Amino acid sequence: MSRTPYLRLEPVSTAAGRVELPGSKSISNRALLLAALAQGTTELAGLLDSDDTRVMLAALRQLGLRIDEPGPGRVAVHGDCPFSVHSADLFLGNAGTAFRPLTAALAAMGGDYRLRGVARMHERPIGDLVDALLAAGGDIRYLGEPGYPPLAIGGSGMRPQGPLKVKGAVSSQFLTALLMAAPVMAGQAGRDIVIEVEGELISRPYILITLKLMAQFGVQVQRQDWQRFTVSAGARYASPGRFAIEGDASTASYFMALGALGGGPIRIQGAGADSIQGDMAFADVVQDMGATVVRHADSVEVRGIEVARGEKLKAFDKDFNLIPDAAMTAAAMALYADGPCTLRNIGSWRVKETDRIHAMHTELEKLGARVESGPDWLTVHPIAPAQWRPAEIATYDDHRMAMCFSLAAFGPVPVTILDPDCVSKTFPGYFSVFSELVHA
Repeated sequence: MSRTPYLRLEPVSTAAGRVELPGSKSISNRALLLAALAQGTTELAGLLDSDDTRVMLAALRQLGLRIDEPGPGRVAVHGDCPFSVHSADLFLGNAGTAFRPLTAALAAMGGDYRLRGVARMHERPIGDLVDALLAAGGDIRYLGEPGYPPLAIGGSGMRPQGPLKVKGAVSSQFLTALLMAAPVMAGQAGRDIVIEVEGELISRPYILITLKLMAQFGVQVQRQDWQRFTVSAGARYASPGRFAIEGDASTASYFMALGALGGGPIRIQGAGADSIQGDMAFADVVQDMGATVVRHADSVEVRGIEVARGEKLKAFDKDFNLIPDAAMTAAAMALYADGPCTLRNIGSWRVKETDRIHAMHTELEKLGARVESGPDWLTVHPIAPAQWRPAEIATYDDHRMAMCFSLAAFGPVPVTILDPDCVSKTFPGYFSVFSELVHA
């Protein structure tokens, strides 16, 4: 299917309505793999339908898993660990939430596997995870540049004799991958599996998602601060039966921003005060910027100012280490603040779907903003009304770039989003929902 080359957004002034969030990408792909590793059949309800979940589903089927689809957003995964197919060539697109955990799980089982992705996936580092698996007895080879996919996995499984050590400063997905594979290793080794984090662990809320989901599938992980994690020798995954997937909290950030910029109210259904996702803390960010936020158990309602009338959000200087994905939305909102806004501790942006610090810096400047950036920070100066410039926004095949820059429609000039279909990675219907909520 051909992709839409561009989407022109005319200026808008208000936003109001209700949105049902798509399922969380982070939860969906974790739950798919856990269901595949668990004894029994798991029905997942509310599963995200996106590029990233499709490549995970395709990979699991290729590995011999039986997966039924009884209805929209519902799949039934028949667990089978170890997987019945011992040799496969898996294409995983640009899905880090599929590539990293599958690398660890397949290394733990052993076999003859090839894991590859799109060109950008082959530029995203995986060396820290591979180093940890190699040191613990895994059989993994680089098929291209050392430290990066594609990978070849072989051997007869892993039986670690000591702690697995992994660096935590580049991506929390490396620790997530080891944690999810640990019960497989424990079963083969017949002993507790200990994972130790070297250095700072970034994006800790994503590790909490992993730990809470593992508990739902019957495996309790003992945690000592954020440096040492233990999975007992007898730990095995077991199906919880039916598992409901929350709405995506990172996606919720765009709609919180709509309510903050366009008056609202915007009612966001599917994730709220009871969410296990750290990105729901973005509600605190929009509140600090001047919006009114009402939190319910599984929803959030946001009312804000109307920037089209010249009203301003409050500027911020914040550490976004814990919510790096939602932080991109704050960078776009900074265009409408009453002073410069600084995002700190966002070094993980450099190794996401694109180098997001470079991409945000470049595209915000096209609109007329003055932007400064460094290795792990970004400062955005608001744009005066007369300084806004119409622009074609490159999206770098990065879904979050497209969704963030939709917020530029609250400026006084048109904005064109190039390759808007890149949102299919997490929310194929984003721009349709956006158009229903905003008004000129």
